[in-house]
Amino acid sequence: MKYKIFFCEDDDVIAKTAAKRLSEWDFEVFRTENYRDVIPDFLEFSPHIALLDISLPYHSGFYWCEEIRKISRCPVMFISSAADNMNIITAMELGADDFVAKPFDMSVLAAKIRALLRRSYDFASAVGIIEHNGVVLNTADAAITALGVRVELTKNEYRILETLLENKGKIVTREELMNRLWETDSFIDENALYVNIARLRKKLDAAGLHGYITTRVGQGYIV
Repeated sequence: MKYKIFFCEDDDVIAKTAAKRLSEWDFEVFRTENYRDVIPDFLEFSPHIALLDISLPYHSGFYWCEEIRKISRCPVMFISSAADNMNIITAMELGADDFVAKPFDMSVLAAKIRALLRRSYDFASAVGIIEHNGVVLNTADAAITALGVRVELTKNEYRILETLLENKGKIVTREELMNRLWETDSFIDENALYVNIARLRKKLDAAGLHGYITTRVGQGYIV
């Protein structure tokens, strides 16, 4: 599995050097340059970890850490030369998971990233957490949050979303969803599936996730 790293760093030399080295270590790296609003890039890339500098144009890394925490449990690591105790404490209180001081050794940075990924995703796998573009689904208690807000779903709505998230980025056919819901794709009116998906979409829309489930005509659905 290739882990995806979201990089928010306005120093070109540091950003390009780090991105090149991390890519060589088999990470997929995306560097955002939209410092006015990093969230659209964050949501589109759907990273496993975010690296943030503190000093950025328009808004600080602290601000973006808070915004990311509103929509995602993605681990956040700060990389900054402003590594005094106050900044480290502030970063952690805002939801960061680690802090690396500049200048840093690339091998040490990569080791810290791997350790943070192990801590985050080995645990997530154990408790059954699936996260994708603002939705966090916990299979242990059949609960979901959308952009940080808990959303109540019926059993069928939950199973539909769980199936789509388990196959995120892939088209799930109507037949696969019907098998998951009713353990058969025969003798079930497809309208029952459409009604459940329509209700699920309405709840996700109300939570601020408009168009989260996409219909692929003649094929199925995808998130």
